[in-house]
Amino acid sequence: MRFDIVSDTHGHLSQELLEALQGADCIVHAGDMCSDSDYRTLSRIAPLRMCLGNNDWGSDYGPDVKRVTKFFSAGLRWQVCHYRERLDLLTCDVAICGHTHRPFFERDERTRVLVMNPGSPTFPRTNKGPTIGRIEADNGHVHSVRIIQLRKVR
Repeated sequence: MRFDIVSDTHGHLSQELLEALQGADCIVHAGDMCSDSDYRTLSRIAPLRMCLGNNDWGSDYGPDVKRVTKFFSAGLRWQVCHYRERLDLLTCDVAICGHTHRPFFERDERTRVLVMNPGSPTFPRTNKGPTIGRIEADNGHVHSVRIIQLRKVR
């Protein structure tokens, strides 16, 4: 399964982002979407799993979107929280965070959990420019992990 990982879109979905998400089996959004219509747009592309960010206070995405969202897919336990420091790495296999607008992925030294922040496709805070993440996994195994750079549109 292909999981496309997004965070901090802040009410703006670029055409390049929407094109990059085509073909995803699941979109995971780590908060600060800031738009009910963007939630609907992404949900039409693929099943959407999302947590609330600090700027999502004005939107109602439904009962499945919480400060910490947990789900099971591709044989893995996923956890999504806007803030890395609030992730519970003892209860998941893959942990997704956002907030910093700075992309990274790593294996936690203690738990071996895969932790990813996809950066932001809208307001990046690094010289890498707009980014998303992509994880390919099935049957309880992560096969590939990468950060995808999008073109600068501003």
